[in-house]
Amino acid sequence: MYKFGYVAILGKPNAGKSTLINYLVGMKLAIVSQKPQTTRDNILGIYTSKNSQLVFIDTPGIHKATSHLDKFMMKNVRTAKAGADVVLYLLDSSVAPDPDEIEHIEKMKADGINLIVAGSKLDKKKVDFDCDVCFSALTGENIPLLIEKILKFIPSSKTKNFLYDADEVTDKPVKFIISEYIRESALKQLKKEIPHGIAVVVTKFEETSKIANIEAEIVCEKPNHKGIIIGKGGATLKAIGIESRANAEQLLGKKVMLSLFVKVEEGWKDKPNKLTGLGYN
Repeated sequence: MYKFGYVAILGKPNAGKSTLINYLVGMKLAIVSQKPQTTRDNILGIYTSKNSQLVFIDTPGIHKATSHLDKFMMKNVRTAKAGADVVLYLLDSSVAPDPDEIEHIEKMKADGINLIVAGSKLDKKKVDFDCDVCFSALTGENIPLLIEKILKFIPSSKTKNFLYDADEVTDKPVKFIISEYIRESALKQLKKEIPHGIAVVVTKFEETSKIANIEAEIVCEKPNHKGIIIGKGGATLKAIGIESRANAEQLLGKKVMLSLFVKVEEGWKDKPNKLTGLGYN
């Protein structure tokens, strides 16, 4: 018997959704940061074993929408939940769940949604709460048990019904993954108020068997942010480029020439046409 299905991963920002995706697919697919709302778009991570294929949907952290970008992110969460065979709701084991989380979980149960409540970050566990399984995506502890519980909700088929080839790990193009690498590096380098005001667009991607030439724009909201992103003598932008290039080279398996530019688009988060142009459809 074979099993194929979709798993929507929900939870608050920093619950460990992207870390789990990266562990399951065996590569750096979804970017990770301690800053909330790091994930903006739904990212598919494809986990394939001998008799099963699970498509995990990494969603933005659940939060209140205050801009058009936020509304886009929360729409992605609703879409993922509606189209999934099972919802995997992550609770961070290092902190106590807040009342809003418990209320959201109880509502999903009342609505009859196939639901698994899992405690993430078992390696950092500090609190106890009711859940179906606790796991660590850093050490791999209890990941097989998590997969086993998920598969109980996935329908069986006598014929192989996989949608993706065994070597496919995502539906996202390479340009998207590299743009996310750049944004992740920016999250690490920039001050608290700036990261959520930036987007990254790969404007050029050319490759041969030995080298890839890539150009990308870091789009910010305010003119004074441009100078901060570039940094004194270009130091900050250089640091972003060095880390991003290293990640891109590991992904592509070849030398990468990466050029970064900074562009100002005031108020882009609240302009639907700008969001579309930046890939947030």
